[in-house]
Amino acid sequence: MIKFIWRKILKPFLNIFLKPKCPLCQRSADREFCQYCEQQVWHCQFPGGGEIFSGKVPVFIWGQYKDSLKQAIAAMKYKDHPQIARPLAYWLADGWLASPVVTLDKVVVIPIPMHKKKQRERGFNQAELLANSFCKATGLQIWRNALVRVKQTQPLYSLSPGERLETVKDAFLLRKDFRNSCPRASVLLVDDVYTTGATVNSAIEVLRKGGIKVVGVLAIATTTKPTAKKPRLKS
Repeated sequence: MIKFIWRKILKPFLNIFLKPKCPLCQRSADREFCQYCEQQVWHCQFPGGGEIFSGKVPVFIWGQYKDSLKQAIAAMKYKDHPQIARPLAYWLADGWLASPVVTLDKVVVIPIPMHKKKQRERGFNQAELLANSFCKATGLQIWRNALVRVKQTQPLYSLSPGERLETVKDAFLLRKDFRNSCPRASVLLVDDVYTTGATVNSAIEVLRKGGIKVVGVLAIATTTKPTAKKPRLKS
């Protein structure tokens, strides 16, 4: 409740009189980042606007999870700076729209959900914030609650790939109202960080069983370092 009051009432009120500070360096900033930190975040972007991981479902990722981009995502998630999602999502949209995997026909966007308990503690779902701004930039429709996270999972970063798969197994549920309202829609999944793909693959499987086709996955950053140039996919 205190976080909600600060974020929705006190912080915007104070920003009217005080120039906001950059969440990464505390310098004065006209936007979400100061000019210097914005450039540093941009240095983490993959060449060509983003990296495409090809497979049954193509994954488009804006940048490498390191340095200033890593700090920006951490500040958004753990230091109560949800406003950072807006520029990150706009940059993600710009890169994706210029990529060979872009698809806009009968596509809806679904953010990877958080468990309700964890979302209450944080105050927001960063994937939903990213998806919301991404949709504003692209004109696509967002379905915030199409997927429900019914299993509260432990952090995955310290687990092996096999342990990750087991942890997120049966973690999601597809809401019937989405299946009934958008029976012929294709889906883009949005998350903040892509690692082994265990989480998004679990969500893809639930959607597939519900008769919903996933045509792409979008993420701001990946912990995986590309070892070779991946073939670009034709639209």
